[in-house]
Amino acid sequence: MSQLRVYRGIEQIPPDFGPSALTIGNFDGVHVGHRFLMRQTAQLAAEGGWKASVLTFDPHPAYIVAPSKAPRLMTAIARRCELMQEDGIEQVLVLPFTPEIARLTPEQFVEDLLVRRLGVKAVVVGEDFRFAAGQKGTAALLQSLGERLGFRVQLIESILVRGERVSSSQVRRHVELGEVGRAARLLSRPYSLEGAVVPGEGIGHRQTVPTLNLAPDSEVLPASGVYVTCTRDLETGRKWQSITNVGFRPTFNGQSLTIETFLLSALDPPSPRHIRVNFLWRVRDERKFDSPEALKAQILQDVARASAYFRHRDALVRVR
Repeated sequence: MSQLRVYRGIEQIPPDFGPSALTIGNFDGVHVGHRFLMRQTAQLAAEGGWKASVLTFDPHPAYIVAPSKAPRLMTAIARRCELMQEDGIEQVLVLPFTPEIARLTPEQFVEDLLVRRLGVKAVVVGEDFRFAAGQKGTAALLQSLGERLGFRVQLIESILVRGERVSSSQVRRHVELGEVGRAARLLSRPYSLEGAVVPGEGIGHRQTVPTLNLAPDSEVLPASGVYVTCTRDLETGRKWQSITNVGFRPTFNGQSLTIETFLLSALDPPSPRHIRVNFLWRVRDERKFDSPEALKAQILQDVARASAYFRHRDALVRVR
């Protein structure tokens, strides 16, 4: 797989960006609907001899045009780009969304940016796609402009998974309710948090069990509770089965939310500095215990349940 090319601003767009097949959106979470758009874009690019491309925005346009309605973001731009590449995307323009960009008319957005700068030959978007100033640009207008300016527009219907319409807002809702299994169905992969491993207060090492403490990049966190997880060292590729507590450590009268992961197998040096934690199954609510010893006993029970989960999952994989 060739290296993904990422451009961060209009001034970085190379003269040979086009001819391109392009999909446009924020793609937060990169759920199954987003990934279908990208695969369709890659297919059109292959058929036409064009470059499979994405136009996305940073920050989310709502932060500029309607800050009070701006969504909490799930996925950092770098991670989104990794997932885009998995679906055949060759190049991404991360366009800084500014008040000037927000004021572009639909015609300016299409003629100046898509056609002149990005050399579009095909655009793939959802049927409810809106763009440009005041969201006055519609999918129908995009099709009309495509007919006039010489590019193809492919509209994609909403994707349903078990009767549920896939959207970033639905993924956020499931995650924040602790419904990580439902979120995984809409994502086609487990919901994950990644970021730096940061020092804790040392309570685990002294009184319960040692953990890795994560400072996540995401603004969307699973509901407080204990989860079966898988943890990956993003620098070395090492992986561990794990169990993770999201919450405030009420047994110790904690005041700030923490994300603490206990690895089910021994951690050989070096200790990871940057990890990704995949959330697989919610074990229980977080609750306050009478003593650190009682909490430690519960953690050992949680570990046993996590171990049983992985044995069952591995047995299913062998059967398949």
